[in-house]
Amino acid sequence: MKEIVFLQRNAEKWKGYEAILDERRIAEPQKLTELFVEITDDLSYARTFYPKSKTTRYLNELAQRVHSRVYRSKAEPGSRLITFWTEELPRILARTQTELLVAFVIFAVATAIGAISVVNDASFARLILGDAYVNMSLANIENEDPMAVYKQANEVSMFLGITVNNVRVAFLAFAAGLLLSFGTGLILFQNGVMVGAFMTLFYTQGQLAAAMRTVWIHGALEIPAIIIAGAAGLVMGNSILFPGTYTRAESFRRGARKGMKVVFGTVPLFVVAGLLEGFVTRRTGMPLALSLFIIFGSLVFVCFYFILYPRIKTRRPSGNGG
Repeated sequence: MKEIVFLQRNAEKWKGYEAILDERRIAEPQKLTELFVEITDDLSYARTFYPKSKTTRYLNELAQRVHSRVYRSKAEPGSRLITFWTEELPRILARTQTELLVAFVIFAVATAIGAISVVNDASFARLILGDAYVNMSLANIENEDPMAVYKQANEVSMFLGITVNNVRVAFLAFAAGLLLSFGTGLILFQNGVMVGAFMTLFYTQGQLAAAMRTVWIHGALEIPAIIIAGAAGLVMGNSILFPGTYTRAESFRRGARKGMKVVFGTVPLFVVAGLLEGFVTRRTGMPLALSLFIIFGSLVFVCFYFILYPRIKTRRPSGNGG
């Protein structure tokens, strides 16, 4: 990119940053931190392509000003944590909606493939879920307790085991983005096929309603969290494939940092899903209204925080000119 184009694309943004720095009141520490990250990204690019230009000197001075303000406005740890969830992560999610949609489509298509495959060939469920699991499920159905699998382990042990495993899957889906997004897509596909095969197994036995009202108590958080973690992996993978105006290394650094924050944002979902699966899902006799309340409440929260709220945050005008 020619330097004049780089200037034209970023001049207004830099003027906004100067306006924030020129204000006498203390800016929000999180805002200053984000500003410092953005400035250093631009400075890194300028140093790479225009090392001796006035633009690079200007950005260097601007970065120094931001750095000094950051250290004068240090946030308390608690405040930093709050701003991550209320400001930083939603703004990152707003720039990750395309990857989130792609991850959802991959998962949905895979789920449909898993379901159709089981409908056309019952043995496909054994291929995906394993003979032992299918035999156990069929035995539970015959004993008129199709969801008995969720009652076998101790509540605490089940919660810890499931949560650790789900977090591991999430970070694996993210790390697989290093395989140029293909690895992440494969993990999403595998999990989608598994969900489709699982639900359809119970459908073929006339137990779909029981499976839906039970499994989705925790699945309404667990499955979206896997998709969101997949989106984080796609963000990192695409940063390697499509570096844009940045060097591939710089683009990867930015993508990896953004993706890591997104996948970190799924951890609370997995923890709550683990609590629900360990302590609540086993209560198969609970009232239908309560089951539906938990399921739809979880889905509404996920849709609001990960889709709607980020859009609200990015549309809302900032009084700081940022």
